[in-house]
Parts: sequence; C-alpha cells; structure tokens
Amino acid sequence: MSDFTHNFWSIYVAGLTLAGIIGCLLLLWLTARKKVDSTADNTTGHVWDEDLTEMNNPMPRWWMWLFVITIVFGLGYLAVYPGLGNFAGKFGWTVVKEYQEEMQKGEAEIAPVYARFASMSTEQLAGDAPAMAIGERLFMNNCAQCHGSDAHGSKGFPNLTDGDWLYGGTPETISETIHNGRVGVMPPMAAAVGSSEDARNVAHYVLSLSGSPNDSVRASLGKAKFVACAACHGMDGKGNQALGAPNLTDDIWLHGWGEAAITAMINNGKTNEMPAQAGKLTEPQIRVLTAYVWGKSNRPAAAR
Repeated sequence: MSDFTHNFWSIYVAGLTLAGIIGCLLLLWLTARKKVDSTADNTTGHVWDEDLTEMNNPMPRWWMWLFVITIVFGLGYLAVYPGLGNFAGKFGWTVVKEYQEEMQKGEAEIAPVYARFASMSTEQLAGDAPAMAIGERLFMNNCAQCHGSDAHGSKGFPNLTDGDWLYGGTPETISETIHNGRVGVMPPMAAAVGSSEDARNVAHYVLSLSGSPNDSVRASLGKAKFVACAACHGMDGKGNQALGAPNLTDDIWLHGWGEAAITAMINNGKTNEMPAQAGKLTEPQIRVLTAYVWGKSNRPAAAR
C-alpha cells in the first residue's frame, strides 16, 4: 500500500475489504432467517424430471457456524496483520521485516565460521581450503550464472581465470567490483569514425593491434580514424583500466572477434552491467569471494 500516491486508495481498499466481510455476514443472516413454506411431507412442492423432489431441510448448524468462525477469524487477522490499506496491524508484521530477521539470524549462525578468516589476507584466504570451499559455494550461487561454473565466462561475460582485467585484478579492485558492481559503456562511434567503410577500416586496424588476421590495406586506412577511439583505448590500443576500456592488443575479445563483430561494436556501441552484490552478501562473504576470484587468476600465489 505504500506505493499508492494518495490516501484515497488506502481507504478504498480498506472499505472494500470490510464491505465484503460484512456483506458475507449479512447474507448468512438473511439466509438463516428465510423461511420456506413446506407441505406435510417436508417438501417445497418443487418436482423436476417427474421424480426429483426438493426437500425443505435447513442448512446444518455446524456449517453455518463454520461460516461465522471464518468471518470472525478474518476480522481478527485484519486487526493484527496488514490488510486494511495502510494499516500495519497490531503486530507490525511485514515481509521485509521477516526477511531481515531471518537474514540476521542466519548471519549470526555463520559468524563463527567467518570469524576464523577475519585476520587473514586475500592471499592467505586464497590458499586456505575451507575458505575456498565456501568461496566456491558463494561463486556458484551468485556469479556462475554469468561467468560460468568454471569462471571462464562466455561472450559478453569476462573470463576470470586469464589475468585480463577491465578494471584491474588486485584484491582491492575485485572487492570494489563485487561491492558496487560495474557499468561498462562503449558509446556508438559511427558518427565519429565516419562512413560504414571507415568503420570497417577501423575494425581491421583494431585486429592488427593484436596480430589477428586482417586486411593490411584497410588497417592502414583505419589507423587515422582510430584517433576517435584513443580517448578511451589509448593511441597504442592498450586500454585504460580506470575507465574499464579493454586492451585491444591482447587478442582477448569479450563481445566477439572478427570484422563483423568489431564493426558492429563501433557502429552500435555496447553497455554491460555487473550488478552490485553488497546488498546480497555480507562483508565477510565478500572477503572470501574476493579471495576466490583473485585466486582463479593467481594460482601459484594462491597455492603458496
């Protein structure tokens, strides 16, 4: 009800609810008072299909009282729980409150488990088997949907095992990414680059930066136009982790490889989002998850 912008709707819903309950009670009372004239043989005198006779048997009292009890229960429920517009009920119960209480209870139960990891560094956590077992579960539940169960990613979702990082692969940066998420934006560059042929030329120049197969003539023509991209990727094409701009020289392609894929990226741009996890995970959980992700691309250090 808090989503309603005017108090009228709260009153409307509460009134409609009470009117429905009172209407049911009134209908029950009127039905119970109604008398049907019957003949000496206790029938109403109505006969269908020659031999189907309507008897004048009253509704069982236990059935009637069951309706009454249901109505009383409904009124009592609405008194203690929310249901009448903005009225919160005597107990003040809400779904959010119950969720928060359950989360606090769960956090209290697992606190002793994470207390052991509080004094350990990221490198130490990455080499600790119990911590990494927990980290793997956290990763499977919260990250594997995009990055894959093996953390190798897929098209549009970064590989977390290869050491190629858009924003940097230090524990601090990984932790910041998990906490706050990331929104990577590659703006459409069709207007800045020029014609569709210019976009294709730039695509071949980008391919040439990583030594990928390319048309050398088109690449030489696209070099001058690449200046429009250099603000983010740098003149050498090695990217900028402060902006999340990818390194174009390492032959790692997040959104696809080849002239068609790169040309489409130049013309249309791309927006990628990594959702923030701070609202879902506790600080100790994020510390362990950070160590798990860091260890995926730092296996020798993690092993030590």
